[in-house]
Amino acid sequence: FIRMMVAVIASMNIMMLSVAKYTGFFTGISDEVKNMIHIGEFLLSTPVLFYSGWVFFKGAYFGLKNRIITMDFLVAFGSTLTYTYSLFILFGAKGESYFDSVAMIITFVLVGKYLEVIGKKSAIDTLDKIKSSLPLEAIVVDENNNKKLVALNSIKIDDVIEIKAGDKIPVDGEIIKGEGFFDESTLTGESIPVYKKIGDIVYSGTINSNSLINFKVTKDFKNSTFSSIVTLLEDSLNSKPKIQTKAAQISKGFSVTILSVALMTFLVWYFFGIDLGFDYTGTTQFERSFIVAVSVIVIACPCALALATPMASLVGISELAKKGLLFKEAKFIESMAVASSVVFDKTGTLTKGELNVVKARIMDDNIHKLNLLYSILCASTHPVSISIKNHLKEKYELTEKKLDNVKNIEAKGMSAAYTNIEGKTFELLGGNLELLKQNDIHYKFDSNKTVYLFAINKKVIATFELEDEIKDNAKDLIEFLQNKNIEVIMLTGDNENVASNIAKQLGIKNYLSYQTPISKAQYVKELKSQNNVVVMVGDGVNDSVALSSADVAIAMGNSADVSLAISDVVLLNSSLKSLKDAFLISMKTYKFIKQNLAISLIYNTVTIPLAMAGLVIPLFAALSMSLSSLIVVLNSLRIKMK
Repeated sequence: FIRMMVAVIASMNIMMLSVAKYTGFFTGISDEVKNMIHIGEFLLSTPVLFYSGWVFFKGAYFGLKNRIITMDFLVAFGSTLTYTYSLFILFGAKGESYFDSVAMIITFVLVGKYLEVIGKKSAIDTLDKIKSSLPLEAIVVDENNNKKLVALNSIKIDDVIEIKAGDKIPVDGEIIKGEGFFDESTLTGESIPVYKKIGDIVYSGTINSNSLINFKVTKDFKNSTFSSIVTLLEDSLNSKPKIQTKAAQISKGFSVTILSVALMTFLVWYFFGIDLGFDYTGTTQFERSFIVAVSVIVIACPCALALATPMASLVGISELAKKGLLFKEAKFIESMAVASSVVFDKTGTLTKGELNVVKARIMDDNIHKLNLLYSILCASTHPVSISIKNHLKEKYELTEKKLDNVKNIEAKGMSAAYTNIEGKTFELLGGNLELLKQNDIHYKFDSNKTVYLFAINKKVIATFELEDEIKDNAKDLIEFLQNKNIEVIMLTGDNENVASNIAKQLGIKNYLSYQTPISKAQYVKELKSQNNVVVMVGDGVNDSVALSSADVAIAMGNSADVSLAISDVVLLNSSLKSLKDAFLISMKTYKFIKQNLAISLIYNTVTIPLAMAGLVIPLFAALSMSLSSLIVVLNSLRIKMK
């Protein structure tokens, strides 16, 4: 940051001095004043080249060490050559100095380098945040029932761990004592807690919702589920996108080409004494050849090429921010614009993530029986029970009764008994169809929604259908993407019935249910392997690996901290309308990026041959370079125009 700021401040002051020099070139200027300007530019450009530009010298050195000609080498070589030539002018040689070009070249490219460093730092911070979400210690119980805190990395296979209600599971293991519900949304995306008993496996990163349990460790921390996710995440973050690799190859080719052209130009002028351009009277053959070669390097400076993408992207990003969209790096605009597939998580992304009663049927509205229904719902902490309880509270004034033999029945519902003042006992059942079948209650009920039924003495008196409400503008977004020939896929941890219902409502043809974080990531990687540019939209920790595997990762504003950190784009207002705007503005920005690249290409195609012919002296080369950059900037600003 300090190197960049030194370059920016010095360059601003150099350009102020250059105004006088350029004006004097056309209107006349004394040698004494010109020399003072040269001294001022020399003093300002020297720290820019050797302090701020040190990163380019370093990059050029390591590139040469590995036999690679990089853009760093071109910047360092061109700047040094121009600086050296300007020193000759400063100490009495005939001509114009180009210290301003040295400073501007370093500054433009250094700003891009700084943004790249910020992106890398963000990735490292993300990994730290994910790792810190697990507890550092766990309670280990020995054979004598003694308890002690043990560091996470010291937990061994077959150790017995005690987990209290509300605690997070540190490593994978098998329950040996207790039972209860576990929130596995961080892994599966399933919004409904999973009931587990003795013999069932619990996974690291999940939360024990409501009871004290003991489990035997089956996998140490290094091989646990959550640790595996972190490892996959690290691999994804360290891999470079194809667009970045291609850019590096183009830069390499550009650098080698320009250096070769400049060297060839110098040799041709030096040995053949070509003189097609300006009057070089008073200069030696070497000086004349050197001036032309410098002109080629300066006029072919990659500033316009380097600005083509970031300038348009910068304007595009500012427009996106107005729509509630935060792009962490400019390169993701280009990736979104050429996206061929968009993968959506369901819960919290396309839907609101809240179960609501959409249909209720009360066959017997006797208030006493409704009180029993209310009572069994109050005895459960399951999200389905809570939603139905809240639904009933809005419609009836109900009283909770004391129930006997209340039992949680594995992933199916609850049973209980109630004895009235006359001593008559009622058997109560509340849950899904499987629970009723298990108790010899054959009730035909067909629904593609989450279902809850309540029976008293084997007679069903109420049924409820619950659904996760679809977000506003979701269908409009899906239709927009499909009209742009972009493939839409929905991946969810929910069951087939729920997934197919949501997909049908939104018009999504491709969807997969029962998806885990690993399978989501594998699906995204498989899509990418087929040369697809994949955009992934999600909101939970369970989406983090898939998000990091995609070309562009988009998180909703209400997402978990981890998914926000790992994402490339954040919808600050969680509106799917904003996501549609993101695609529209990205496509528009990409169009202007291509225009800018075309301008840069045409500029180099026209000006480099002119410089090789000696028709452009270094001063005009620098002015031409600045003009090409200005044209790119002005063209980029057109993105704001409606």
